[in-house]
Formats: sequence, C-alpha cells, structure tokens
Amino acid sequence: MRAPRARLIGRLTKRPDFVAAASGRRFHTERMTVQGRPRDDLGLGLRFGLTVTKRVGHATERNRIKRRLRSVCQEAGTDYAAVNVDVVIIGRRDILTADYNLLIDDLRRALRTVTKPKSNKPSDCPSSPPHPNGERRGHTHA
Repeated sequence: MRAPRARLIGRLTKRPDFVAAASGRRFHTERMTVQGRPRDDLGLGLRFGLTVTKRVGHATERNRIKRRLRSVCQEAGTDYAAVNVDVVIIGRRDILTADYNLLIDDLRRALRTVTKPKSNKPSDCPSSPPHPNGERRGHTHA
C-alpha cells in the first residue's frame, strides 16, 4: 500500500500547458532538458509533464524512462510542491543507465533554476544608436 503524501504534485496533460512551459526558463544536462514557467493562478502548486521522443528508443525503453522520471519527480519535487510552476522534462536515453540519486540531483538543480521568474531586461539600458545613414553595420549596398 502506498504511503500518503503530504502534498500531491500535479501532472500536465494538455498540449497548451506543455507549449506554455517551453516559453519559460530552461536547464540542460546530458540526461534531460527541463523547462519551467511560473503560473499566475493560485492553489494548483507544482505540475510536471514528461516528454520522451521516439528517437530515444522503442516503446518499452521510453516507458521505462518515463517511469523513472515520475519517481524522480515525486522525490525531488517535494521541496517545490507549493510553488505555482509548470515544468516539462524532456528525457534522454542516458536516463536508463544513470544512477537514481544522480537523476534526483539533476532535477533538484533544474528546479532551482526553472522555478525562478524570468527577469525582465531593464528598459533604461541604452542600446547602440542607429547608424546615421540608416544602414546596418557590416552591410554595403552596391
């Protein structure tokens, strides 16, 4: 019988949620790519979505990768369960042979990065002034 969890971590099931998470912060390792985007709504907490492409391997291998990732998400996501963030994990083949604790460490490092809100560029930074003739540097018109 399963042990009760203090806070349930949700799942992403709809394509628009996956696409929205892709516009947020990213974190890459050789085993996975993690994309995350903060949400404005209240009360849902952390939600994970898993993606493993067909290039990774046959269906049994992809399913094994997803099972390992689900377990890692439950383990590493407990610290961030109250944060309103959608996270998409794109799994790679190296997950099959990687040590379980290494996967947990990878995801914890990724969650530290992707749960931060994206910083806006300050608008008071002056950019380079336009060329006086209206031309871009390095281009000549013959």
